[in-house]
Amino acid sequence: MKLAEALVERKALKDEIQDLRRRLQRVAKVQEGDEPVEEPLAILRTIESKLGKLEQLITRINRTNIAARLSDDRTLMEAIAERDMLRLQRGVLEDLVKAATPEHDRYSRKEIRYVPTVKVAEIQKRADQVAKRYRELDAELQALNWETELE
Repeated sequence: MKLAEALVERKALKDEIQDLRRRLQRVAKVQEGDEPVEEPLAILRTIESKLGKLEQLITRINRTNIAARLSDDRTLMEAIAERDMLRLQRGVLEDLVKAATPEHDRYSRKEIRYVPTVKVAEIQKRADQVAKRYRELDAELQALNWETELE
């Protein structure tokens, strides 16, 4: 199985577990004298089984992420950490641009005027550079995911 397929399977398992959790919550209690539409303990056993499968799959994915290497000899795990930090950095920069961009909410010249404390164009340029690096790294990771066999 390819790493990319395992990642898709991991997502599906997480979604199934989340769905089962909602179903379990709905049948956890009923009005006195009524019967639940599903057996709570059966749902719980299914969740526990899927959690076991998910644990095994995550372990295999993590082993693969440590062993697989990109063209620059970084491990997949290191590249994923960098991608995550790029996503956070981009978000910080985009939030700063949004917060520093003046809004036209004054009705007269006598009202308080707010001005940016940073050069918005420069911060936007940095945000764009980080976003570009993120996209390039993500594309490289996606390609490697489809080439790499799961450990």
